[in-house]
Amino acid sequence: MLFDIIPENFFRPLAAPGKIVYWECICRLFSVTSKQLSFGVERDVLVDELQYYFESAMSADIPEEELEEAGSMTSRDKANFMLRRLENYGWIYIDVDYSYVQRVNFRDYAIQIIKSLMAVSEERRAEYQGYIYTIYNLARASGTNPGLGLLQIVENMDALITGLKSLNANIKRYIDELTKHSTVAEIMDALLNDYYTNVVDKAYHRLLTSDNVAKFRPEIIERLEANSRSEHFLKAAAEEISELREISPEEARELVLELLHEVIDAFRSMDEILDEINKKNTRYQRAAINRARFLLSSSEDIRGQLKEILTFMNERIQEQNIDYSAVYELEETDRLIKIFSWDYLDMDSLYAPVEGKKEFVPQDAQLIIPDEEARQEKRRQMRLKLEQTLSPEKIEAYVKEQLGDRKRMLASELPLSEGDTFIKMIYIRLYGQRKRVAYRLEMRDTVEKDGFRFRDFVIVKREG
Repeated sequence: MLFDIIPENFFRPLAAPGKIVYWECICRLFSVTSKQLSFGVERDVLVDELQYYFESAMSADIPEEELEEAGSMTSRDKANFMLRRLENYGWIYIDVDYSYVQRVNFRDYAIQIIKSLMAVSEERRAEYQGYIYTIYNLARASGTNPGLGLLQIVENMDALITGLKSLNANIKRYIDELTKHSTVAEIMDALLNDYYTNVVDKAYHRLLTSDNVAKFRPEIIERLEANSRSEHFLKAAAEEISELREISPEEARELVLELLHEVIDAFRSMDEILDEINKKNTRYQRAAINRARFLLSSSEDIRGQLKEILTFMNERIQEQNIDYSAVYELEETDRLIKIFSWDYLDMDSLYAPVEGKKEFVPQDAQLIIPDEEARQEKRRQMRLKLEQTLSPEKIEAYVKEQLGDRKRMLASELPLSEGDTFIKMIYIRLYGQRKRVAYRLEMRDTVEKDGFRFRDFVIVKREG
């Protein structure tokens, strides 16, 4: 059980009012101890390190309720107090060596938890290439330690699947948070800066290029299937795992076969996770662009008028801090059509009763000759709509037209006051992340032009 290993109050420092000062002190102590041959350091050295921390202007304060006694404490007193608290909570222990010198050591479970928390704090992303390449090399290896190699394959496979599922969930989180952004600036910042930086560039793009599973999967599956049919491999791996896990050779052999098929099945079913990641990535980008286009659109048709009405009502609701269910408390709604629910059905309700079957009487069908002029007008409107639809090829041609003989230009140089130029600039920024477009981007500072405020960027023509 977990708390048979970890003390019950182990996590209290990270949930206490002084959690910031506790965490910063833990990180400093861990940084000092990790540079030694072991995680044990003389107590006075760590006291000096914490004393220096508490004397610095950047140190966090220990809340009064956390102190053992009221009154002022020197920086050295705080350092000793912190070591005593961490020892009481089970993060560290202090022993005395043969020279009667006190040495501070981190508990083994505390070391694992600190490393995990640091990885979360630093937002480290999974290196899928490392897992796949390790599995690939272990699968190709032959001869010594087949059992240990198989266990390492399973461990790396588990880490790979966990990383892919984490990426899948991370994209879903961005999709869920998209509705929180109410302005075009917030949506574009979430898409082009936060999402591309933390998801696309760090994980998704590598997953499709350098970390692509398809490069290694066929050979990995082929070699693992060959091992499952090899009596020599099964016997050697079972003997080794039997000693490592302290189980009988028969149980070890069954475990070897189970682990081999588990890894093979995981690689074969991995496409489902990858397809889900691709779909969610496409869905997020499409949702962000559509939401931005909706906020940017302003027309006199029904959609445009409904947008203006809803935007106006949302502003009033936010200003007056009322609940959405009480929307009809707004004075302006009296002049709008009121939609309400009907609790019963009668002849005056909105319900249209189902009529009984009537006798079908066939009638002569009239020959309608299409109006050729109307057909030509319909074709013209369809061609115009297709011409106005933006695509990567059209955006690339637009960039080429704007660059002309130049090799580079600022996005702010585009004629933003003309038509849908700002929409095109958004697509230029979006498609600029791709490798095969004829231009690349270099980010610059935020600028304001023609009523738009955005982060400027340089459009650079690719050579060749």
